[in-house]
Amino acid sequence: MSYEPPAPPANLPTEIVNTLNESEPEQLRDVATYAQALAEHKEREARLEESTDQEEVEERPDELPDDVPSKATITIKEINDNRYYYWQWRDGNRVKSKYGSPVNPDE
Repeated sequence: MSYEPPAPPANLPTEIVNTLNESEPEQLRDVATYAQALAEHKEREARLEESTDQEEVEERPDELPDDVPSKATITIKEINDNRYYYWQWRDGNRVKSKYGSPVNPDE
């Protein structure tokens, strides 16, 4: 292990570097754990958004269930070789879904 402090990444803002340099080792470990979990969460959200954009969106019926907002759209998802209708909508930075019904295979 080197006696020199590690060099921060070039793209890390100075105020973050300064805050980290002033932190205790236990706080730094907590920050590292949180940063890793946050990065994984944001990557998961990006994948969800990408997969939502790629889903087949159908024309929405006139009547929505009571707990589905009017901005929701009907999406077809395939799960284990079965196709299902789901209502999907954005709620802040999240995409929410609610099961609708199975897709009729005769369509």
